[in-house]
Amino acid sequence: MAIHHSFGIIGGSGQLGGAIARQLLLTGTLAPDHLWISNTSGKLDGFRKWPFVRSTTDNQELAQACETILLSVPPHVAKGLELKAEGRLVVSVVAGLTVERIGEMTGTTRIVRAMSSPAAEYGLAYSPWVAAPGVTEKDRETVGFLFKACGLTDEVSNEDQIDRFTALTGPVPGFVALFADCMAQYALRHGVDPKIADRAVRQLFHASGVTLSETEPTPAERVAEMIAYAGTTAAGLEVMRNSALSQAISDGLDAAYDKAKSLG
Repeated sequence: MAIHHSFGIIGGSGQLGGAIARQLLLTGTLAPDHLWISNTSGKLDGFRKWPFVRSTTDNQELAQACETILLSVPPHVAKGLELKAEGRLVVSVVAGLTVERIGEMTGTTRIVRAMSSPAAEYGLAYSPWVAAPGVTEKDRETVGFLFKACGLTDEVSNEDQIDRFTALTGPVPGFVALFADCMAQYALRHGVDPKIADRAVRQLFHASGVTLSETEPTPAERVAEMIAYAGTTAAGLEVMRNSALSQAISDGLDAAYDKAKSLG
């Protein structure tokens, strides 16, 4: 599967835009001579393998040249972004940027609002998206090709869910890293060598992620299995379930959601 038309990324050399761009090229989803990247420097750091990728400092030049445009700039930059893109498919992965605002900025009705993460570079992102009424079935195919190259993807039913997923799955690996650090610090407090603690915790989270991804049981079913086994893990899980941990996680996600909403 591939995208067979000109495709531009505004902010395509940034952390997220660059990750998506390189994955599209690495997977053959997009040919190098079909890709345009716009940034403030005009340089293409990280794209030496693909000399035919085109660069510009002029967002409007990119918009005129490309049939599909991906917006991947920081929210504060997006607030000042204006370009004429009538009739183009515009996909945004800018946190908080609403479909309504994208339409005002670009003049198009073919709008997809999405979220993704830099894990796209490894094909490990989760990228949900919502389509405006003007999006066609062909547009949906293009968006599917784009985000399937980057990992897993789903079309969701409403825009609010994009803000929820921005909180839930956007901060890779921030929330998981916090949990991992708590476990590593526990090991350090009990005399474990820092390098060994780091190695052990990294492997635990790697194995846990692969197991959750590649096997059928849900996270809730995994917890139930461990508690039913009544071993050492069950003893720890029972204490955690009866603590304020769940509420603290919920409060943290609410704070991230509120921030996503405020950015728009």
